[in-house]
Amino acid sequence: MLDTLGEANTVALIGLLGGIALGLAARIGRFCTLGAIEDVLYGSDDRRMRMWALAIGVAIIGTHVAVALGAFDVSQSAYLDRVWNPAGTIVGGLLFGYGMALSGNCGYGALARLGGGDLRSFIIVIVMGLSAYFVMSGPLAHARVWLFPVEAGATSPQGLGQLLDAQFAVSPILTGLLAGGVILTVGLGSAEIRRSPKHILWGCVVGLAIVSGWVGTYWVTTVGFEPEPIETHSFVAPIGDTIFYMMTASGNTLSFSVGSVAGVVIGAAVGSYSKGHFRWEACEDPRELKRQISGAALMGPGAILAVGCSVGQGISAFSTLAFSAPVAFIAIFLGASFGLRQLITGFSPAE
Repeated sequence: MLDTLGEANTVALIGLLGGIALGLAARIGRFCTLGAIEDVLYGSDDRRMRMWALAIGVAIIGTHVAVALGAFDVSQSAYLDRVWNPAGTIVGGLLFGYGMALSGNCGYGALARLGGGDLRSFIIVIVMGLSAYFVMSGPLAHARVWLFPVEAGATSPQGLGQLLDAQFAVSPILTGLLAGGVILTVGLGSAEIRRSPKHILWGCVVGLAIVSGWVGTYWVTTVGFEPEPIETHSFVAPIGDTIFYMMTASGNTLSFSVGSVAGVVIGAAVGSYSKGHFRWEACEDPRELKRQISGAALMGPGAILAVGCSVGQGISAFSTLAFSAPVAFIAIFLGASFGLRQLITGFSPAE
């Protein structure tokens, strides 16, 4: 495959296939971060939140099985290879969660809705990708580094498995398997979700898609001649990467990020058509559009500060047992909860 496609195209294909699975999970399995939070807070239904726990558990177990088989080196992931900045994670998570509530979607959800014909999500995707680049490498990059410095090449443990290995000589693989098993048990701890094979299936699909990114990009890096980043799915900075690629494709190469973003849109479109849900939608209320643009503009910087979004930190970082993952997840949940509450009590409905 590498001889035929080359390293860049191969990692893009790996991202594409995983993205398609994630797009199908969003449209057919209704896998959605904000939807899960709304269901718990206002719908008295925790099945989609437990579905999220299943995805995390499967991702943790799958990642650490890959480590045991020599198919992945978890210490080379960006979540464990850099010094964790708790302040950036908390501030970024709160911003991202609040922006997600205002927009009605996270980056992953916006891509999935775009695949279903929702043109409002197209605006969210563009604004979020551009605002992420604005803070990541644009005019506010120096301010970001000054306020929330991120130091690469961490020498101290940045994850639970590393910490227990260093302090108590507990194998990181054992830690991962136990942690993943506990989270899976929590996810399956409700009779309602055990009676819903669809939620279980698609939660597992999401977790396996995350593992496929780690294993696939690690394989290309170790077997190929051209080094490629070892990464898996996340949906804010990669959206910016995709916008940049679409403007510079003639002088640029494909990447895992571009394949992943395209895959979610394709998978969501296929899932929407299969369910008969595809339809073109647009925003008729300028106040709603303003709110969605504002939310997208917050999500981009928030994800950059937190070093990941609801998928990047909420599942991908969790799969490595990074310290940042649960902190970011809680911050995103709190930010989204506050935003949803404000929408209910602080905004008047359109006339």
